[in-house]
Amino acid sequence: MYTIIGAGGNTGSTVAEKLLAHGEKVRVVGRDAGRLQGLVKKGAEATVANVTDAPAITQAFRGAKAVYLMIPPNPSHPNVRDEQERVSDVLVTAVEKSGVERAVLLSSIGADKTDKTGPVVGLHNFENKLNGIARLKAVYLRAGYFMENLLPQVAVIQNFGMVGGPLRSDLKLSMIATRDIGAAAAEILLKQDFKGKESRELLGQRDLTYTEVTSAIGEAIGKPGLNYAQLPPAQLKPALMQMGMSESMANLLLEMADALNSGYMKPLEARSSRNTTPTTIESFIVERFVPQYSGKAATA
Repeated sequence: MYTIIGAGGNTGSTVAEKLLAHGEKVRVVGRDAGRLQGLVKKGAEATVANVTDAPAITQAFRGAKAVYLMIPPNPSHPNVRDEQERVSDVLVTAVEKSGVERAVLLSSIGADKTDKTGPVVGLHNFENKLNGIARLKAVYLRAGYFMENLLPQVAVIQNFGMVGGPLRSDLKLSMIATRDIGAAAAEILLKQDFKGKESRELLGQRDLTYTEVTSAIGEAIGKPGLNYAQLPPAQLKPALMQMGMSESMANLLLEMADALNSGYMKPLEARSSRNTTPTTIESFIVERFVPQYSGKAATA
């Protein structure tokens, strides 16, 4: 039995599907029963619970030979960092009390740093908390910049005819599709060949700048002259909050952008076959971005 936290989300659902496809018993955990139903139909057992419900999460971990851990995003929370610590405390306690011996954690590039990386500080702390469980064998998957972060640009292009954000136009980013993160996590969970605790980076198919990504988007949507502009924090913060983020989340994202722009937050591993993943930016744009831009995105 494997237990998957955040199974209604992008990475967790992929982890669960891959494990089920291998004939494994899977317990999926999420706060929305509806988003778990597709996995239940494929044979998963569901636990509907908030990730801060310590007794429910501990029970969901009992009997599992391994767990997939993550901090589900909560961008509207008034104090995102406090919420991250609360969630990781519950998950670490559940691991301790349930007897689970193996875990894969969705972490991030930059989790080696103790501060100034926005929401990634919460993942740094999560890793350290898991380090305190002596019996636990764990892999911390430090993933790159999610390609899914590009999807809000649909509205920006439609409203302003451009792509805009806080990152430098020439900054090389290790962009990765979340399905590739889920597939990598599932493979690690299935092999269970890891010992002790270790971090592994996932760097996507290749490094990309926002200028290159914008060009690829423009070609795909029939706007070959589409431009990217780095926007100042004073302009971005109210826009992020208008999208539904709390002021806390907006501030953290801008701090993370500064860390990326300065090079303070960056991959530590050289690119290799182990940390390179298959989904190209071109295929992601065709499969995910264009349908949303055209108003044909599938509804979950």
